[in-house]
Amino acid sequence: MIPLEEHLRRRRADGAKLLVPYVTGGLCDDWIDIVHAVVAAGADAVEVGIPFSDPVMDGPTIQEASVRALARGTTPGSILAELARVDVGVPVVAMTYYNLAFRMGDLRFARSLAAAGVSGAILPDLPLEESGDWERESASAGVASVLLAAPVTPDDRLARIAERSRGFVYGVSRMGVTGERSSLADSAGVLARRLKGATDKPILIGFGISTPEQAVEVCADADGVVVASALLRSVLDGAGPEGAATFVAALRRAVDAG
Repeated sequence: MIPLEEHLRRRRADGAKLLVPYVTGGLCDDWIDIVHAVVAAGADAVEVGIPFSDPVMDGPTIQEASVRALARGTTPGSILAELARVDVGVPVVAMTYYNLAFRMGDLRFARSLAAAGVSGAILPDLPLEESGDWERESASAGVASVLLAAPVTPDDRLARIAERSRGFVYGVSRMGVTGERSSLADSAGVLARRLKGATDKPILIGFGISTPEQAVEVCADADGVVVASALLRSVLDGAGPEGAATFVAALRRAVDAG
């Protein structure tokens, strides 16, 4: 397991903008090959979605990917078992909903992530006021609990989120669910600057980052980007590992060039 925050801080110190693609676990037979492909194309970490039947933040593309994965019989256990058998080469961050952790128990769930080599976890439906137990148990297992901040988050709450988040702080570029967007919301840059003023932890912005140009625009203020729906759309349309690598490589070249 590669320490998430340490790895991202080191990459940032080397002058890199951080690039984290999202791949739905169990989406297809070769999903692990897709993970390896995006890493080879320049990902600094990979967010692996553990499908859940009733998501609250996922837009139509990620929902479609989750439905396909669940229809194949994908379970949290099957995803973690596959991850445990491979060396991804960069930190893996699991993204799912708290029901799965609650049913398993916070400590057991955190330990199952750690045993699979997962470095961090994002539980977007777990509010700050109720996340203390999960944060303690995940920390004890060595799993970074990544917290999210929204454009409407007030300054005092933003400071608490930034202080308690581990690995990085995930800034949500706009209100609403995930999904491809034709343009970048002005709120993305505003939120990135607010978070940078609140913490020196890595700041990554996600939700709606769909093109290399948008990634470059976000990285003018943030340390990096999370790209999910646009990548998954290409995979759902049959791009496969090679197409996923081509997509991520274009993002990598763009953010490196600035």
